[in-house]
Amino acid sequence: MFIGVRAGIHPSIIYDIISNAAGSSRIFVEVVPKILSEDPLLIDFLKSLKKHASYVMDTAKAATFPLPLLAVAYQQLIHGSSGVIRDESASPLKVWEQLFGVNIVDAASQQIYDASKLADQLVMASKAAKRIGFIGLGAMGFGMASHLLKSGFSITAYDVYKPTLARFAALGGLTKDSPEEVSRDAEILIIMVANEVQAESVLYGNAGAVSGLPAGTSIILSSTVSPGFVTQLKGRLEAECREIKLVDAPVSGGVKRAADGTLTVVIVSGTDEALHCTGRVLSALSEKLYLIKGGCGAASSVKMVNQLLAGVHIASAAEAMAFGARLNLRTRRVFEIIQHARGYSWMFGNRVPHMLDNDYTPLSAVDIFVKDLGIVSRESSNLRIPLHVSSVAHQLFVSGSASGWGRYDDSAVVKVYETLSGVKVEGRPPMLNKEDVLRSLPVEWPEVPMDDLVSSASHDSKKVLVVLDDDPTGTQTVHDIEVLTEWPVEALTEQFLKLPTCFFILTNSRSMIANKAALLVKDICRNLEAAAKTVPGISYTVVLRGDSTLRGHFPEEADAVVSVLGDMDAWIICPFFLQGGRYTIDDIHYVADSERLIPAGETEFAKDAAFGYTSSNLKQWVEEKTKGGILENQVSTISISLLRKEGPDAVCQLLCSLEKGSVCIVNAASERDMNVFAAGMIQAELQGKRFLCRTAASFVSARIGIKPKPPIRPNDLGLKRNLAGGLIVVGSYVPKTTKQVDKLRSQCAQSLRVIEVSVEMISLKSTEERDQEISRIVELGNAYIQSGRDTLVVTSRQLITGKTPEESLEINYKVSSALVEIVRRIDSRPRYILAKGGITSSDLATKALEARRAKVMGQALAGVPLWQLGPESRHPGVPYIVFPGNVGDNSALAEVVQNWACPSRSSTKELLLNAEKSGYAVGAFNVYNLEGIEAVIAAAEAEESPAILQVHPSSLKQGGVPLVACCIAAAERANVPITVHYDHGADKHDLLGALEMGFDSVMVDGSHLTLEENILYTKNISSLAHAEGMLVEAELGRLSGTEDGLTVEEYEARFTDIAQAEQFIDETGIDALAVCIGNVHGKYPPSGPNLRLDLLKELRALTMKKGVSLVLHGASGLPHELVKECIDLGVRKFNVNTEVRNSYLQSLKKPEKDLVQVMASAKEAMK
Repeated sequence: MFIGVRAGIHPSIIYDIISNAAGSSRIFVEVVPKILSEDPLLIDFLKSLKKHASYVMDTAKAATFPLPLLAVAYQQLIHGSSGVIRDESASPLKVWEQLFGVNIVDAASQQIYDASKLADQLVMASKAAKRIGFIGLGAMGFGMASHLLKSGFSITAYDVYKPTLARFAALGGLTKDSPEEVSRDAEILIIMVANEVQAESVLYGNAGAVSGLPAGTSIILSSTVSPGFVTQLKGRLEAECREIKLVDAPVSGGVKRAADGTLTVVIVSGTDEALHCTGRVLSALSEKLYLIKGGCGAASSVKMVNQLLAGVHIASAAEAMAFGARLNLRTRRVFEIIQHARGYSWMFGNRVPHMLDNDYTPLSAVDIFVKDLGIVSRESSNLRIPLHVSSVAHQLFVSGSASGWGRYDDSAVVKVYETLSGVKVEGRPPMLNKEDVLRSLPVEWPEVPMDDLVSSASHDSKKVLVVLDDDPTGTQTVHDIEVLTEWPVEALTEQFLKLPTCFFILTNSRSMIANKAALLVKDICRNLEAAAKTVPGISYTVVLRGDSTLRGHFPEEADAVVSVLGDMDAWIICPFFLQGGRYTIDDIHYVADSERLIPAGETEFAKDAAFGYTSSNLKQWVEEKTKGGILENQVSTISISLLRKEGPDAVCQLLCSLEKGSVCIVNAASERDMNVFAAGMIQAELQGKRFLCRTAASFVSARIGIKPKPPIRPNDLGLKRNLAGGLIVVGSYVPKTTKQVDKLRSQCAQSLRVIEVSVEMISLKSTEERDQEISRIVELGNAYIQSGRDTLVVTSRQLITGKTPEESLEINYKVSSALVEIVRRIDSRPRYILAKGGITSSDLATKALEARRAKVMGQALAGVPLWQLGPESRHPGVPYIVFPGNVGDNSALAEVVQNWACPSRSSTKELLLNAEKSGYAVGAFNVYNLEGIEAVIAAAEAEESPAILQVHPSSLKQGGVPLVACCIAAAERANVPITVHYDHGADKHDLLGALEMGFDSVMVDGSHLTLEENILYTKNISSLAHAEGMLVEAELGRLSGTEDGLTVEEYEARFTDIAQAEQFIDETGIDALAVCIGNVHGKYPPSGPNLRLDLLKELRALTMKKGVSLVLHGASGLPHELVKECIDLGVRKFNVNTEVRNSYLQSLKKPEKDLVQVMASAKEAMK
């Protein structure tokens, strides 16, 4: 105040402006009026402050912590509260007036004016300006210039940094290459550079602006410079004799407000004309505009006072927060308290978060306050005003700059204190390198406690672990465990009678408000108590399985359990979950993101609309969630060091030593840690201790000694091939889910159909509009699933939240209920169902699919449970994948969907290998048209048998590529393995064409050639076919008979020779050998077939040794017993044609009324 008054500014004007500027504080607003009015109570207030400051100084001395700002302020308090001038009593105001040589009372009695009202009048009377020049596009300048551009002004700009000029040009601004060029046509020139040196350079340096300014131009100087520089500049411009006018207009408000046009701008000019020319421009830039009387330099004097206070407040905030850190206070809590206390300033509220986040991205800079407080120091010397506190603050900023922090945010002045004292103000745990942290931990406990764990549990075999799961994702680490979705006493009694080690009760309480969740848990606990009493000797431990990222109703659910089951010896908090990348180390809970460990309180999960929190330290989290009911220092911990160095016995000892009703945090960084803790806990339970556990999924599997098994795929469940599409439903809104959905859509774009649900329509619109949206999705879903397409039903990704946690949960309920209605009304039976998100998966299982119980089969991916729903559900037997919202990397969802995609068709080689493993043969049937194709597949599906569709060269000539395409399409749609085979490729040209048509396998028929020619022919085609991944069958020997118009006379037939067969196989590399052992194409003679089974046995021995499948053509007409005997002797493929073809021909002789009936009759006959 005193330096401002000495500079000629009315004290009331200073008070009004500073109270609304960055230099404001609660003490300034409260005390300045008391000083100006000579409040008699002020001296008592100062004495109280002096007393408190003395206590703080003593504490700092004991803590060996420097408080330079407080030390100087303390001296000022001593002086001001002395109340004596020349041995006579005096008010603090008089004492300070004598010290500073300024009579505040006289200044305050001068005529007052309303600076804001004068500014408003100025704007109303000001002229319009069209052409604005702007020099200096730094952080503040760019925002100011771009805002003027958006406000309709024509802006031509210059800056030394060319990329910034390019950015401005991209916004539609004009740019020039020098200050002189910018100024040539300007009506108003705005200067927004960093300091006086730069201002001098752009105005009077090489290609400076002044030389190019037209007569009558107005200059707005918005840089923070000294009042003396402004006064001197005004004189120099007047000496130009070109009527160039100067407006002293320093700005305040920061980068964001500059871009928004909401700066506080302090203006003054030597003439009314200058103000009238610039008023509209200044008004466009400012939210609050002040006009200060007193000529050029007066505005900069007010800005100087503001910067004095702002700089002192930033440095004071740094001193206070660093002192708090030295006293081991929680710095975030200190910040929260000071925000509501007298010590608060605008700069404290704005800059301390930077210190707490250790984020010094420059919004302002340390060097700016080196400059600004340097101006204060220089002006205080010129005005002969001693400024002790601001001088010390100036030196702190100088020290910060000298230490390399000059270009960082001005809040980095706290680094001076951190460097001096070794403390860290940062109010959050830092992100860590996962590999480095895990490597730094002690070696794991050397013994695997799993066997000890199971052994210990067996002593109390009727102890059941009952897991109350607040969403279905808690089954992430178990298998062969039952889940109940209802909990009547009868169902619980039935479960206890089975004497399981564990079972889950799905509460889905995370989707409820706190009081409803508590009532639900109480109801379950009462039923558990009632059920347990009916089963002799049974006892149980309750586990509250909650989110591994700390979301959920804590402590409400724990309180609910205790209210029914009685006090526990301790509550156990254990959110470790390896598969999800959740680690607890030194009481800090981390979420792994690639190679980093991020404190949980810094993740998106902590920002949850319903369950948000700030603390990553679990002790502090307990205090935060209990609203101070359980203090941080009341929470015990089990460290990783104890787990790894002292083992289960030490865990047991610590748990048994806890005071009744304690809360205990479990640190863990590996499954072994979890097993060690679980073993120790069981030992404590065997000694009579009772615990209530609030844990993530890993604890459950450790506690019951379950061993992990690999992720499950469709084949592991023995599921039949199903052509229906899968149904994927995504309701989770966490950012991780959105990234996973994006990856799914990009990786599975060809096979996936996407239906987006409008959250706005189903949660905010009318009932009619909601129903229309649901019906649209159901219709599309049914169509896509029936067509065999995996179908993604996903809520629109824009998160809609309520004003309160309760409103947010209500919106969540509407979204979830809509998804339930959609899945309930989709009546097409999907191949599998995947539900993404805890609430979504619970509601779909219980409400849409009506499951009352389920069995956890295992996991579809690490941390992703796979259920088998009970027989009472709408789709019994359909796999139900419960995919948590917060598990897996960005590709995890796509990986599961790809693993569970409709399996591709088996190859012919796979069919024959499976036949070999199981000792059966595969029928291969020649087909000629659609009816034949459908008949073969219908028969195969009826028998649940694989089959091969064969196309003979003669039928290919008639049916062409469409016939092959029909075969392939039918094979893809079949629910049994079907492949497509090119039969009897005797012509090389035809075979080469067949290789490009999509066949799964080909038969190279060189049986009409000599052995050498057959080998060469077969070898050539075999190499080409193998390059395409096709199986190659070839014939050695020659069958007699007729097939598809080709006849081989009996005298041309020959048996397969064993020696030749070995040479043939070795040189051609074939996969299957068609042999001649007396079998024929077409009809066998009346005497019946005469097969050389002895030769077949020899050929079997050879082909087994060579890894080649045996094929027998001419199966039509063979007796059933002979076919079976051939299979027993190793035949793995039988060719069938005559019987099926004859059946077709016979059906055509029956009179039918319509062609459709002809087709149906023919199909049925062939089948």
